[in-house]
Amino acid sequence: MATTTTTTTKAKSASKAGANANTKQKAQMHRRSRTGCYTCRLRRKKCDEGSPMCTACKHLGLACEYKRPMWWSNNDARRQHKDDIKMIIKRKKLSEKSTHTHTIQTSVGSPPGLSHSLPTSATFTDPLERGRSGSIDSHFGFNFNSPQSSHDFGSFTPQMHPDFMFSQYSPYEIDVKTERQMFINDIPTLRESTTSTFSTFATPPPPGTVLAQFPREGEWTEQVYSERRESLTEETLNVNFFDFSHGPSTASRQVAIELDEGDQRLLDHFVQFVLPTIFPILESNQHGSVSSDLILPALQNNKGYLHCCLSIAAQHYKAAMGLQDDEMDGDIMRHRYATISSLCDALNKDENHQQILEAALGLIFFQCGVGRFDDTLPDIPWHQHFLAVVSLVQKLDLPRIVSDPIEPLTQTPFNMTLTAWIDILGATMQGRAPTFAHTYREKHLSPTNPSLGLRELMGCEDRVMYLVSEIACLEALKKDGMDDITLCQHVHVLGDQIGLTEMDGGGPAPVVLPFNANGSLSPKQLSKNITAAFRLAARIYLCSLVPGFSPAQDSCVGLVDKLTTVLQQIPSGATANGFDRSLAWVYLMGGSVSLANSPFRAFFEDRVAQLGELAHFGSFGRVACLLREVWLQNDLQHTQGSLSSQQEAPQQQQQQHIHWRDVMQMKGWDYLLI
Repeated sequence: MATTTTTTTKAKSASKAGANANTKQKAQMHRRSRTGCYTCRLRRKKCDEGSPMCTACKHLGLACEYKRPMWWSNNDARRQHKDDIKMIIKRKKLSEKSTHTHTIQTSVGSPPGLSHSLPTSATFTDPLERGRSGSIDSHFGFNFNSPQSSHDFGSFTPQMHPDFMFSQYSPYEIDVKTERQMFINDIPTLRESTTSTFSTFATPPPPGTVLAQFPREGEWTEQVYSERRESLTEETLNVNFFDFSHGPSTASRQVAIELDEGDQRLLDHFVQFVLPTIFPILESNQHGSVSSDLILPALQNNKGYLHCCLSIAAQHYKAAMGLQDDEMDGDIMRHRYATISSLCDALNKDENHQQILEAALGLIFFQCGVGRFDDTLPDIPWHQHFLAVVSLVQKLDLPRIVSDPIEPLTQTPFNMTLTAWIDILGATMQGRAPTFAHTYREKHLSPTNPSLGLRELMGCEDRVMYLVSEIACLEALKKDGMDDITLCQHVHVLGDQIGLTEMDGGGPAPVVLPFNANGSLSPKQLSKNITAAFRLAARIYLCSLVPGFSPAQDSCVGLVDKLTTVLQQIPSGATANGFDRSLAWVYLMGGSVSLANSPFRAFFEDRVAQLGELAHFGSFGRVACLLREVWLQNDLQHTQGSLSSQQEAPQQQQQQHIHWRDVMQMKGWDYLLI
């Protein structure tokens, strides 16, 4: 008896899938059945078993799952799902009551944890295929003959990005389909099929976002077209910016992977839950490229990378479900060991350098998105993996390739950009100079080729990141014994250089909520806000190097307050439009010097609350744990110092601040917080 497993990934047209869903749904008979979807079972409602979604789930915008979901066997998770569904129904009723003459039907997005995938083609229709009037089954029943009023748009109304409405790059979804056939004496018997979905539809702004009011009827047509032209000019995307080392992407986006049943479950979890969270800034700039051009091709072509992703999926599943069982630990360690073994074999053979680099970077970076701070499973520290990355980057000659002034690149090697991100911020974790600091210095001084793609990948302008590299170099020199006068001179020069980055666009960029007039996310404004946050965090980092530095100094308090104001303009929450988890380093720099009465602390705790369970995962969860420990120890020191005599207070004041890196060392933590 033998079992074969095949996984196929397809990109589907959203409009065709939606049309097929409507046709199949109408053909379904309304009947009570034990094979109904699990959402209807949870609600104790009759399910018409529509495909791919039943009528009830489609109407409410819920995840319609006929395959037993992971939350079904957990009583607490089941109760939480039921409460979430009740809240969605309540919001939908309120939205329907507030709708007057002109009605737009909304498909409410499921809250995190309720849906096993992002909105699918069953709940959306392709905006390019809308006719002069909305179809009966369409979820977008626009009346194009009259203007829409502001109350027609609830905070949960899906807002499509203008680039997807007016360009060749429309949203799509990817199905990872697994078919298993059992043979007995070469005769086919049982056949099973499972599908997991990754959707690249744009998500709405976070609940509570105040969208701009729509104009009066006489201004409608002219202003809409004006805003659309302006938006397209502001948000032009370069979908070919990065070279993902897998060659040009294909329209079919098909990939085949052979896995057993247990590993297929992990792959499904990775595609549905981990993949959409890996590079949120890049995803907002180059919609869909993370999955279609980077992750999925690597899963097929790179076994080390595949094992890395399966290990990460098991780790994420264990943390998300709060499991303590040894079985999941076995999956984590089995795939972790397979990844490292494949890397060692390839390194010994000195071949497939791109694939080894890709997997090594995955081992480092994916840990920044999964797991809890108190993980106890044995693992190799990130900076030891980075030694292999450095060797591979040098073998591939990437520093010279990205810096060559004679032959500027048409596409930036993605692996070098990711390496630079880890190298620069990782150096600040250890108080050393970045390995490729000279390359960043050359890029910073280059008049023709300054970009390394850091803005596109992680949101902060490249020149600001290059200056963070210079500050890390200065800290290393300080540790090596640089005298105070020379140190202060370098601090002054770097401070001026940080100020010059504000003038790159002709003056300081305004920091406002990064949403266009139609409510869609503005990647360009988001980058301005993130850059402003990193710039202030870099100033705090630089000031901390000055001899006699104290967080109580007015200059430091002012910087922390300014940083808090900027962070308020970056979307929060656990939705795809929340970017707090991309700012772990910024929160570390600002939070580590915030005083007990600083508004930053209350602001940070509010952001933690908005993230919910996601606040406990990855770098953000580790930063939250580290900051609370830093605050605890520094507040205790401050209390003890205030009990000292008035004569001893100045001496106490200089000694009472405990550095965040010292706290990590005392706790035995070895984190990469990016």
